[in-house]
Amino acid sequence: QVQLVESGGGVVQAGGSLRLSCGASGRTISNYIMAWFRQAPGKEREFVAGINRGSGTNSADSAKGRFTISRDNALNTLYLQMNNLKPEDTAVYYCAIGSSGYGITYDVGNYDYWGQGTQVTVSS
Repeated sequence: QVQLVESGGGVVQAGGSLRLSCGASGRTISNYIMAWFRQAPGKEREFVAGINRGSGTNSADSAKGRFTISRDNALNTLYLQMNNLKPEDTAVYYCAIGSSGYGITYDVGNYDYWGQGTQVTVSS
């Protein structure tokens, strides 16, 4: 059984930082595309950043220069370091495991397993 558990969300002032974690069980994350998505109230879920098996990464324009995705293979854990947070980053953040046969994509349909999400709130 595959399980992803996110943690690290919270309330932070604009300009602050948070590090999200996603602990995985049932899958070895180094063998898969992994990604972070987020969903704000009333909006669709959107891609934030992804990492492939070779540790190559890709980020949405909104995240470039501020967010860094990484993983610890020994802990089977995915991270998202978020710096210089803005009120528009307020959302529920989800980690996901990619489907076989795809690279890092922005399409939620290309991800098989999802965590329950962790809330990030950035106050102005």
